[in-house]
Amino acid sequence: MVNFRKCISSAAVLASGFFLAQSTVSTVLYSQAYDNQKNSLNLPSPVSSVVEKTVLSAKELVDINVNTMMADPVLKNASWGFVVYDPKTKKVISSYNENTPLVPASTTKLLTTETALSLLGENYRWMTQLEYSGAVDENGVLNGNLYIIGSGDPSLGTNKAGAWSYRDIISDFVGGLSREGIKKVNGDIIIQTALFKGNISMLPENVVWLENNNYYLPVGTTRGINPANEKLIVKKANFSPEKKFFYVSPYANQMVYAEKYEGEGALTTKLPDAPAYLANSFRTTLTKSGIPVTGKVTPKMTDAAPESRKMISAYKSPTLGDIIYYTNQHSDNSLAEALLRTVGFQKMGDQTSDSGRMVVTGHLRDAGFDMNGLNYMDGSGLSRSNNVTPISQVKFLTSLMDEKYYKSYLTSLPVGGQSGTLKRMFIGGGNGQVFAKTGTLNKVKTLAGYLKTNSGKTLVFSLMVNNYSGSVDMVKKRMEKILEPALDL
Repeated sequence: MVNFRKCISSAAVLASGFFLAQSTVSTVLYSQAYDNQKNSLNLPSPVSSVVEKTVLSAKELVDINVNTMMADPVLKNASWGFVVYDPKTKKVISSYNENTPLVPASTTKLLTTETALSLLGENYRWMTQLEYSGAVDENGVLNGNLYIIGSGDPSLGTNKAGAWSYRDIISDFVGGLSREGIKKVNGDIIIQTALFKGNISMLPENVVWLENNNYYLPVGTTRGINPANEKLIVKKANFSPEKKFFYVSPYANQMVYAEKYEGEGALTTKLPDAPAYLANSFRTTLTKSGIPVTGKVTPKMTDAAPESRKMISAYKSPTLGDIIYYTNQHSDNSLAEALLRTVGFQKMGDQTSDSGRMVVTGHLRDAGFDMNGLNYMDGSGLSRSNNVTPISQVKFLTSLMDEKYYKSYLTSLPVGGQSGTLKRMFIGGGNGQVFAKTGTLNKVKTLAGYLKTNSGKTLVFSLMVNNYSGSVDMVKKRMEKILEPALDL
């Protein structure tokens, strides 16, 4: 029976053609039937015919497709790695270069978002409070100050993940003043965001700013920038003969250039950070509503002798679970970087990226993450100095399947052919069966997550390609080709 199987397998492989070079890469897990033929056969073309799928097992098809890709013109000079892993048997089903550190791009967000879920819980929320000091007299005059207390809410005013707009928050604050009977404010509007004191720092090395006409900014592309929500975006004459727009991240004192602005709305001059913008807009709205404010908007980072205050209103952000869902579905860089700083603040008392990196790497080490080859430089994956191995990604993802927040984590991942950044991949095979985080930089394409097989099993995989040839669409097609037979495992 074994010899008969070998003969049929050989015939099927021969029928698929002899146009690719031989390979003896030992890291691929070959089937025995195929292994006995590899020294005498050229590598086959990708297996797709009904006859071959009938004769060969799903594992053999995965292995053959992996071997084929080693000589594919798009991938043969690339650095790439692949693992498909069975979480029940704790065994690798098929792999290639699984221990090679590679640039993970936005699959880095898998580590950032999981750390936040683990340390803060999926129901964690940021609070932005309106308070007042002093007293309200019989005429409705507040002889005291209004306070807007920020907590680093990364979604404040953005409408992301169900967050309220600035207009909605201000409307709620104005309603709070009415409930307190306040008709005039004889004092200042004070902003307290002590979390951010002294946290201006340089971005991690090798952050991707501008590559091949694609703009990778720490808080999104120019298309996603709304001047009302960002710290600074402005057109400056004679700044550069080629790059006419520059943008300053709210997280670091760095400028980013773009050939053109693709966002909606008119460009503006400098806008303050989110709490300051909220405070200034609030003051303007109060005045228009017939509630004058005699003082000014002023920040107060620390207060040695705080005034006694009463809370008027408190705005709660969407839950962390909602924020992480939006982050992973849209691969939102600003939210990922904010999550990095939030876990840094919660554990170390400040919101610097350095503290965030220490917390994330410490959490991963404590959770048993394979630290070999890991270099975690930012929360979003924009830095080319990030490195991780495919095998460490799949073992990490496997370990999460026993966590209480696994369902929320899995739900946050884009679904092949259906949602998020995977909506246009796996339209045919794998539609609704691939749950994974994508990653894209210039000449970097990555994918890591979970795969539901046709038999109902859950497998874990990582596929990272660096320095490929051709277009990103060509790489996507080859990724689909590698993973497609794994659906039958």
